[in-house]
Amino acid sequence: MAGHGGNVIDELVTDHREVEEMFGQIEALPPGSKDRKLLADKVTMELVRHSVAEEAYLYPAVREHVPGGDAIADKELEDHAEAEQIMKDLEGCDATDPEFDRLIGRLMTEIRSHVADEEGNLFPKLRAACPPQALDQLGDKVRQAKKMAPTRPHPMAPDKPPANKMLAPGTGLVDRIRDALSGRGKHA
Repeated sequence: MAGHGGNVIDELVTDHREVEEMFGQIEALPPGSKDRKLLADKVTMELVRHSVAEEAYLYPAVREHVPGGDAIADKELEDHAEAEQIMKDLEGCDATDPEFDRLIGRLMTEIRSHVADEEGNLFPKLRAACPPQALDQLGDKVRQAKKMAPTRPHPMAPDKPPANKMLAPGTGLVDRIRDALSGRGKHA
């Protein structure tokens, strides 16, 4: 998800639509299709980039500006943790594995409910509590955060960070993207 422009809410809503479009593509494919796995990996990358950007900028702003913001941010972070665990479980599954269909179904349910909650509850509260200029600045910060992650691990191992971190053996896709975005593991 490259930057789309606009304030933080516009940016994140556009992300949500793109993820929903990928979910639709997955649902349209027959069970066992290897394209389901490719799309699942792609949607995982987009969701991790989106989540890391929200955790870095959106939720702190919610805590700061929105009445009862701590409770809202805590609930969103719980959603993220749950979705991330499902994505980690998905990494180990082939498209032909029956577990793949169960997990991708759970991920779609989880993310759709998270999106509905953010768009119906969190975003309107943030819009009401936050000056437009602050929302614009948050949009820029979120775009910067998402840009830091490579879009996809490249089959030819790159030798420059952060891309080389994406291919570190022994860690899953979710962790590699998260590390590349957050700067963790840079000095290992």
